[in-house]
Amino acid sequence: MDKNKISAAIRNVPDFPKPGIQFKDITTLLLDADAFSQSIDFFCEEFEGSEIDVIVGIESRGFIFGSPLALRLGCPFAIARKPGKLPAETVAVEYELEYGTDKIEIHKDAIGPGDRALIIDDLIATGGTAKAVGQLVEKCGGEIASYAFLINLADLNGVDQLAPKPVFSVIDV
Repeated sequence: MDKNKISAAIRNVPDFPKPGIQFKDITTLLLDADAFSQSIDFFCEEFEGSEIDVIVGIESRGFIFGSPLALRLGCPFAIARKPGKLPAETVAVEYELEYGTDKIEIHKDAIGPGDRALIIDDLIATGGTAKAVGQLVEKCGGEIASYAFLINLADLNGVDQLAPKPVFSVIDV
């Protein structure tokens, strides 16, 4: 496994979606089957043998990494989505954004009492969305086993928002 290969497969798009942002575009990683497979291998290596009952993918790119990981680890895969996207009864959490608030939901029956959840997304920036998903897990009676990200934008200190829970990232930039 080669972290440099994974890093090289991620396109950097300057000034998207607004000036000053260096957007980490994973679509180029997904086009490279070997680099994509290796990214899943890193997650598997980290979490094989862990006490994880369910993997929770954050909309939408967390689905890309969470579903193959759930298959490889042999555990259920739950999804956390924006409001109005899930068809059955949900639990919701509202959280702060830079300018305003947002909301995220999960099916009420996606996580059982005492279930240990691994929360996964493609990238952590400020940590607000991941923290909100952690609150969803806890509202459902579950416990946060760990958070996992392909990319950690270390300068934004999002990992600090998730303390004291463990956080794993394949790449820190």
